[in-house]
Amino acid sequence: MDDDRWDRWPEPWVGTDSDMRTVVEAIPRQVKDGFGYDRIPWQRYPHFYGPGEEVPGLLARLASGDAEAARRALGELWDGLHHQGSTIAVAALAVPFLLRIAAAGSPALRASTLRLVAEIARCQHFGDGSREGLLQVAEDPDDAEGTTLCPVDWTIQAARAALTADLDLLFPCLADPDPEVRSAAAFVLATANGGIPRVCCALHGRLAVEGDPAVRVSLILAIAQLAQLAREDRNEQDDRDEQVPAWARSLWSDAAQPRETRVGAALAWLCLVDDPVPGELRTLLIDPRTDLLGELFEQVPWIPPVDYRHGLRRCIHEMLTPDVPWNSR
Repeated sequence: MDDDRWDRWPEPWVGTDSDMRTVVEAIPRQVKDGFGYDRIPWQRYPHFYGPGEEVPGLLARLASGDAEAARRALGELWDGLHHQGSTIAVAALAVPFLLRIAAAGSPALRASTLRLVAEIARCQHFGDGSREGLLQVAEDPDDAEGTTLCPVDWTIQAARAALTADLDLLFPCLADPDPEVRSAAAFVLATANGGIPRVCCALHGRLAVEGDPAVRVSLILAIAQLAQLAREDRNEQDDRDEQVPAWARSLWSDAAQPRETRVGAALAWLCLVDDPVPGELRTLLIDPRTDLLGELFEQVPWIPPVDYRHGLRRCIHEMLTPDVPWNSR
């Protein structure tokens, strides 16, 4: 390969079969709806532990009626497509099929399948509970997947576009009987790159009737993440950007709201603004009663990747004292 092409990376890869945005966009709807795995170029893109040709077999097992085989297949898909927080290019090709399997497959695996889609559609965020990192979706543009040289952020963009094309499969999950599924659906919808007003309307509508505390926090963080993404996509600020921070502030400052709602809104607000932390907010977050919410926040999909034992505590530490190294003890 000529040096000039390397010097201009990644521009020469735009629109090629190394650009997952182009490859995923080219999948016809009938292929997705019909699970036409044989129409997908899996062989071009390995997963973390083997050839891409293994992925459709795992997807088929996940969609099967064999509960144990489906559970094992989902575990292998997590390892192969999103190992240790890193997304590989072939993962974006699996997104349309994972969504359809989640919608119609085993209810017991629905939440985990949706969370896998959501993780594919956002940057690696293990150990990052900072104001800048908790709701971040885009990956470093210089980070490339080694086998295809596709920037990881292109894979994330491809996954976001794929799930945005299938919003109608996701909206019913917001009313699923299982609260874990409702939280996972919010986690996925928060990465949509289109139809944002419609998505936000659905999230607010669910929040108005949601009775589960962890799901309420998930819905609040999803609404905040979409506001942040809308701001980034426009590369400018307008009045719409101020509505969500003001809404989040109204929630965390309202003593009549449940504590978990106030804390979730506080995290959302801190991610959306650069303002110094108000004394009232600091008091809320360091209150010993807030620390007791740690187990509940483990059910909020954004929090366990920050720290699987002390996710809420670590978020609060990193947001209030970013210059102090984290120590869980």
